[in-house]
Amino acid sequence: MDTLGSPPISSFLSEEFCFESSMQYNGPLLPHDQVSYNPCNEQNGSMTQYTTLDTETPYLQVPTPLSTNPSPLIREHETGDTIVSVSTAFHPGSHSVESDTVFTSSDAVLFYVHSQIIMGASDKAFSSILSAPLSNERYRNTIINIPETSSVLNVIIHMLYNTPCAQYSPTFEILSAAVNAMPHYDIDPKQHITPGSPLYNLLLSHAPLHPIDVYAIAAYFDLHELAVSTSSHLLAFPLYTISDELAKRIGPLYLKRLMCLHLGRNNALKQILLSPPPPHPPTRECNFENQKRLTPWESRPDLSTHGLQIALDPLTEHLTCELCHQTLRQRIKDVVVQWASLRRTIE
Repeated sequence: MDTLGSPPISSFLSEEFCFESSMQYNGPLLPHDQVSYNPCNEQNGSMTQYTTLDTETPYLQVPTPLSTNPSPLIREHETGDTIVSVSTAFHPGSHSVESDTVFTSSDAVLFYVHSQIIMGASDKAFSSILSAPLSNERYRNTIINIPETSSVLNVIIHMLYNTPCAQYSPTFEILSAAVNAMPHYDIDPKQHITPGSPLYNLLLSHAPLHPIDVYAIAAYFDLHELAVSTSSHLLAFPLYTISDELAKRIGPLYLKRLMCLHLGRNNALKQILLSPPPPHPPTRECNFENQKRLTPWESRPDLSTHGLQIALDPLTEHLTCELCHQTLRQRIKDVVVQWASLRRTIE
């Protein structure tokens, strides 16, 4: 079923209408071809003003990243102006290709986009909520209601346009909600979230603070490169804290890879460390019993080469034998080199 928000644009100036939702418009909405673009004297961040041309009642369209007002249309009692929330990134004239389609979010922010760009990125985009392809002429004169907040819809549309949305500082929760919502609108995250793409880079930037959550998104949608890059931030993550729900979302393949990464590094470190330096012939100052102190120490998969060096260096302080000291120093050097050469990500 179509989620259309209004009758044809030609009727906007003559009759009232309401969205197929709990929100209702209190007056006519102006189509983008009946407004002029003028910078506002009093700007608030990236707010810009749209004013109508030659109409009996002046209207203002205010593009904003997200709407905080429960109603998309607000009639000012003092001036009689009507304010409409419009996306700062997708407003009339924001792109070289003129918009021919209007989306509205659940918090009543309008997004002016071009159907060919949307379908060029994903030919089935939003088909699950429409009864015909987005390119159909019936969607040129209507507003399409997308049941997502403006913050989430902003991320999705930026991804389809292959442009960055980092300037709006979306939280990880918003990014996660946007990626999770994409399949509902027949948009395949794997097709768009690829290495070097704006959304890929933005998700990866959250890996240091949200490593297991970014990894879960990557695993669930089989974003292999993102999972590999994120896994290096999970070396210190306690795997026993992964809940059943999270394990199910990650799936058996990527969960196994993560566990193998931890176990493999632990086992490799033990093999490296448990090979003591070769003994030297006993001397008057140092016999075979004394040389047993050359065998160390505890291992962890997230142990850095610097941390390993610090852990091993004190072993040389208690050696009175110069031969043992030289042998151990060489062994420590070999251990650090071998540890640095091990994989730090899943395969």
